[in-house]
Amino acid sequence: MKSAVENLTPTRVKLNVEVPFEELKPSIAEAYKTVASQIQVPGFRKGKVPSKLIDQRVGRGYVLETAINDGLNGWYQAAVQETGIRPLSRPEVEITEVPDPSATDGELKFHAEVDVRPEIELPDYAGIKVEVAAAESTDADVDKALDELRGRFGTLKSVDRPAADKDFLTIDITASIDGAEVDSATGLSYQVGAGTMLEGLDEAVTGLSADEDAIFGTTLVGGEHAGESAQVKVVVKSVKERELPEADDDFAQLASEFDTLAELREDLAKQAAGSKVVEQGVEARDKVLDKLVELVAVPVPDSVVEEQLEQHFNAENAHGEGEHDTEEHRAEVKANTERAFQNEIILDAIAEKEEVNVSQNELIDYIVTTAGQYGMDPNQFAQIIDQSGQVPMMVSEVRRRKALAVVLGQAEVTDSEGNKVDLSDFVRPGGEEEPVEAAAGTEADVEDAASDEAAAPETAKNDDPAAVKF
Repeated sequence: MKSAVENLTPTRVKLNVEVPFEELKPSIAEAYKTVASQIQVPGFRKGKVPSKLIDQRVGRGYVLETAINDGLNGWYQAAVQETGIRPLSRPEVEITEVPDPSATDGELKFHAEVDVRPEIELPDYAGIKVEVAAAESTDADVDKALDELRGRFGTLKSVDRPAADKDFLTIDITASIDGAEVDSATGLSYQVGAGTMLEGLDEAVTGLSADEDAIFGTTLVGGEHAGESAQVKVVVKSVKERELPEADDDFAQLASEFDTLAELREDLAKQAAGSKVVEQGVEARDKVLDKLVELVAVPVPDSVVEEQLEQHFNAENAHGEGEHDTEEHRAEVKANTERAFQNEIILDAIAEKEEVNVSQNELIDYIVTTAGQYGMDPNQFAQIIDQSGQVPMMVSEVRRRKALAVVLGQAEVTDSEGNKVDLSDFVRPGGEEEPVEAAAGTEADVEDAASDEAAAPETAKNDDPAAVKF
């Protein structure tokens, strides 16, 4: 078989393939077996009809057509392997020449147009310069952390006053469209200012005391009337405020391993300083990636954008959010898709250049962390990604994060005050462990990792999985 690549655009190629008759013979033999199992001829068992009789009954041309249709994908895949292209879309195949059905020679010729991953030329990314905000933890940061800790031990106390921001309410709501009730709920708990229920609810309940009500207009977000405008009546049944424990030595002993409030505040100050360093690391990482995208021109195939737009808006329509399909929203999704594609191409190229591998432990850590982000059991999450064939995708994601960590480790990072920022603890490069092969670790490995994480001391969590643990 011969194959050759013709570049049409930086992201699209034409693959020209020639298959000699000798290589068609195995497919023709299989085609005869297929046709023999599909027809019935008196005097012959099904599947045992001779080739000459099949030629008489259905024609050799039909057999040849069957052989080509059944073998086409295999020849295409072989051509992909031979030429080394990396397809991103389904090929558009056109057969240009087939052997004469009556002959015993000739060749099959076809070409396939397909979008491919673009080849890029990496710049010298060592020493990229970025500036981040200065990491200064203040007494206000410590006070905030202390208040959050006190909030965990707070109690709710009923108050006889109008509802205010941060109060906890018990409410009843009734939604109506054109005067007809379409939904209702009673005894709901809600914190004023949370913004987690209906748009306009916070404004409606603010200032209401127990047994008072208000009516406001909003857009429903769930149920069969999701996306429709409605009038909602809210009745406040109770108003409570959180009463925090006194910040003293007794509280320090209750909420921590420390004996005094001073020791607790000192520890919170260390945590606040560590959080600031993490914030610097995240900011530096994002800015380094921005710089890379600026330095490297990565063309994006139209098929990648179109596929993502279709998936995105099909999902929104399925969830009753079709009203979000606007030009502005499409432009936003398109821009996000293009940027994500550019990030992947650049980081994959860096990973190849730096020979970045992913160890089994790194993959398991990522699975456990990601499962936590979704609030799922790590074993169940690992099972789902394995069954859905997403393990290679996760390996690629971890590999890209490590590639970005390599660039970040070589970057020159300073803060807004001109001080050099040491991100060695943030980057934390991986060790020399064996790379992961095609599959993830066993469920037992994931379970062990999950147990270790559960037993470990609680630390500040970043909202980006593996952001501080590349």
